[in-house]
Amino acid sequence: MPTDQLNRPLKDLRISVTDRCNFRCPYCMPAELYGERYQFLPKSQIMTFEETTRLTGIFVGLGVTKLRLTGGEPLVRTDVATLVGMLSISKGVEDIAMTTNGYLLPQHAQALKDAGLHRVTVSLDSLDDGIYKTLNGRGFGVDKVLEGIQSAADAGLTPIKINSVVMKGVNDHSVAELARWCKDKGYIARFIEYMDVGNLNDWQSDQVVSATEILDRIDAEMPLEAVEPNYLGEVAKRWRYKDGSGEVGVIASVSNPFCGDCTRARLSTDGNLFTCLFGSVGKDLLGPMRDGATDEEMANIINGFWLLRTDRYSELRASMQQPLTVDGKPKVEMFKIGG
Repeated sequence: MPTDQLNRPLKDLRISVTDRCNFRCPYCMPAELYGERYQFLPKSQIMTFEETTRLTGIFVGLGVTKLRLTGGEPLVRTDVATLVGMLSISKGVEDIAMTTNGYLLPQHAQALKDAGLHRVTVSLDSLDDGIYKTLNGRGFGVDKVLEGIQSAADAGLTPIKINSVVMKGVNDHSVAELARWCKDKGYIARFIEYMDVGNLNDWQSDQVVSATEILDRIDAEMPLEAVEPNYLGEVAKRWRYKDGSGEVGVIASVSNPFCGDCTRARLSTDGNLFTCLFGSVGKDLLGPMRDGATDEEMANIINGFWLLRTDRYSELRASMQQPLTVDGKPKVEMFKIGG
């Protein structure tokens, strides 16, 4: 198992199966910039299922045990359940999850479960229909997503986690409401501090609602107590309700960065390896593979790239309280490597 310059092992792989999305959330893919004329990756530049499966097997051989399928929106990729089935037979994989906006889950949940997907995380920034329509940039109502979450529960894609990006003056007033809904439904709410992912969301630090504020709002209505992490490198800090009725998580990459425990690698839709959500330039893996590199040669490329890893973007940003560039270069956009 390779470890990087900060002694962080490689344990988790996030795979972006498409750079396309049916939503246009302003903090990721704003509609004014990603309209009908925007050119997404052509099919020839996108990893095939066979290429994705082969690369994943090489990562597993280097110590990866957890896979997460992301996008864009992974459910807009045709026959994505087929890919899940191909990945699920890889020896050494302990967990396969998917992050989705949930809108297409009603059509896909059972097929995903049958193919071998273990669980889903659904992005849901608000239960308020008006706010939700604004935040998804398409005017889609929240009811279809709630239906998708229920279909995932019915299919057994559990535990279901609900991700909510909290933005001051936008949806922060409804944090406790969403937490209570998740608590009543048996879902795990995870609130995410608004981050400067990519280069397009005009992030300012005063838009951030800190994890402490989020927890205080929930605790005032439903008392909480801290819980130990499930494993080294867990992204969310965990809290449980004192009445024993579930838990909530907060991802505090702005106010309390967790770079020191990061074990995640990200594989973009076009086969580039990134070692940070805020990275700029990835390592091309698809090119060498298509040029005939052996599995051993591919493993050496991945291993060498991880061994040189030094990134700790969130810790550096926290000390400066402003967005940074990475080595003077623009950061990769989130929809290209997943959240």
